[in-house]
Amino acid sequence: MDKIELRKLQAFLRASFGNDGLRVLPAQRNPDRAEVHLGERSIASIVVDDEDGDRSFAMAMKIPVERHVLQDYLRHLFENDKLTVVPRPRKQDSVELNSGDDHLGVISVDDPQGRSHTLQVAILDFDLEDY
Repeated sequence: MDKIELRKLQAFLRASFGNDGLRVLPAQRNPDRAEVHLGERSIASIVVDDEDGDRSFAMAMKIPVERHVLQDYLRHLFENDKLTVVPRPRKQDSVELNSGDDHLGVISVDDPQGRSHTLQVAILDFDLEDY
């Protein structure tokens, strides 16, 4: 990822999650990865996906809480009360994360006890056009 893509990803994530403290930094020794930081803490990683000739990005964020506190945890982490966790139709192993009416990603259960989750956010190249 080049500097322009990193800046666009950062602007996109700041707008999506409603937090200007998010920073996207290049990963050490891997040009196809970036890290998402909130304050001094690394909270997620982003990888490039160039399959099918289209450039896109996949953000993954581990969430160390149980399902019943996901929404409160994410609202507190990002300081954004517009974040909502909603059920997915016909799916029991995952939920959606939205900001207002905007879909941000899917949160899946990592372990059978449901004590940790992973947020997956797909970012397409045209999502970054306005940034």
